[in-house]
Amino acid sequence: MREISLDRLRTLVAIADHGSFAEAARVLNLAPPTVSLHIADLEARVGGALLSRTRGRVQPSAIGETLIERARRLLADAEQALEDVERQVLGLAGRVRLGASTGVIAQLIPQALDILGQHHSGIDVQVAVLTSQQTLHKLLDGSLDIGVIALPQTPVKGLQIQPWRRDPVMAFLPARWSGPSIVTPTWLAGQPLILNDNSTRLSRQVGEWFATEGPQPTPRIQLNYNDAIKSLVAAGYGATLLPHEASTPLPERRIVMRPLQPPLWRELGIAHRAGDVERAIGHVLQVLWGLEAL
Repeated sequence: MREISLDRLRTLVAIADHGSFAEAARVLNLAPPTVSLHIADLEARVGGALLSRTRGRVQPSAIGETLIERARRLLADAEQALEDVERQVLGLAGRVRLGASTGVIAQLIPQALDILGQHHSGIDVQVAVLTSQQTLHKLLDGSLDIGVIALPQTPVKGLQIQPWRRDPVMAFLPARWSGPSIVTPTWLAGQPLILNDNSTRLSRQVGEWFATEGPQPTPRIQLNYNDAIKSLVAAGYGATLLPHEASTPLPERRIVMRPLQPPLWRELGIAHRAGDVERAIGHVLQVLWGLEAL
């Protein structure tokens, strides 16, 4: 059977509701011959009568009742789909796919989601743990909408990449250690270390920082999950180097933070596809930019 149009189904439902071809034509603002044509087309497609006249009123046949029941659901679904799309076009609802590292997701993204929920509760943000390179690839293939990435990055055609935040990298030490007030590469290289794995830009930055005064130390363990690293530091397993965002809480009492000499910074950028931005994506970007100076 060929495809049945929603317009013809709408006509059938209107006739069933009003019991009259003429009244259905008036309600739908159609010419009476058009209403008759719609029903004739439907009956030709299903191969049976959909309506019958009883005491001057048009009523559905058994076949017609079955089709009308399904038609009501189809028309309601179509109407709901249009309303959902309209809400998304207006930025009142929608799905936004965001990629970022574990550290950013743990420390910064919850703040953004809290603010977004207060003003745009209909927007669903789906968060994926990704490296910066994975994020850029997914932005290019269309499977991601926004990415928080480490800077600097080589310009990518089709993507807009802008600086977002610059946060200091600090030494996180077990509180029971008697460490210096300012941590240098030479001192820290002599301690047991827990560092980010070499898939991250932070790992490369840390390696360059150690290289300013000597060889690269060998860490006791490498992870790519900052909260787990901090837990190990709190347990006295070793020290680490991690960014500290001014808007986030200080570490627990079993950890002390110390500044570095020379200083080290973690720079982040926001990336999205160039061109027009959907309103829901724009709202998420606006909230992220609001965290720039925090």
